[in-house]
Amino acid sequence: MDRALYVAMTGATQTMRAQAVNNNNIANASTLGFRAEIAALQSDAVNGPGQPTRVNAVAVETGWDSSSGALVQTGNPLDVAMRDNSWLGVQAPDGTEAYTRAGDLRVNALGQLQTGAGHLVLGDGGPISIPPNSSVNIGADGTLSIVPLGQDPATMASVGRLKVVDADPTQLQRGSDGLMRAVPGATLNPSSGNAVSSGVLESSNVNLPQTMVNMIGLARQFELQVKMMKTIEDNATAAQSVMRMS
Repeated sequence: MDRALYVAMTGATQTMRAQAVNNNNIANASTLGFRAEIAALQSDAVNGPGQPTRVNAVAVETGWDSSSGALVQTGNPLDVAMRDNSWLGVQAPDGTEAYTRAGDLRVNALGQLQTGAGHLVLGDGGPISIPPNSSVNIGADGTLSIVPLGQDPATMASVGRLKVVDADPTQLQRGSDGLMRAVPGATLNPSSGNAVSSGVLESSNVNLPQTMVNMIGLARQFELQVKMMKTIEDNATAAQSVMRMS
């Protein structure tokens, strides 16, 4: 069998993988704080006997887009957006500490502060609990203050502080659950100063028009590779016919 068939097959398989990454970005175009994944195809020479004339295409994940998404004013005091390179600490489903840019916070039935996705929000001492109150305020440094239920607004009290850390893209890696975690050996320092804006949410940073163009390009590339496999099959059939005639 012509080895070119394997080259075309490998290219089609890797194009499908790149398309899966691209489609995941499209699916999360409206997910708060989402960072687009980046995948690219690179050449990989086929090793072995014969001339080095064939090259495989290999899909490689080159990381994620660290640019910020657009900020949307909501007026909700529990909605927060972090400044560039700052991340909100949350408790992942497996109990580990993770980080997100999704700041759509809410208080659950147990009085715990959580994100819209259901992840508990961390403070300096673990998950944050909010006592019964008539109003909640989040300061620019992440401090949570409430007016206790039935009390005068002048009795506002602090009940905790959001865990917000500074991290550049090289210090974080994306988990299978979509949350970010520190790479092994990295130390993330707490954010200082005004790292939080209240009443604001950060949207996804997916460039939807460009992502749609990528989807079309990958689909055409896959179609070309399938046509190549069909051409190789036709050539093999023709060669077998010639040999039978001879």
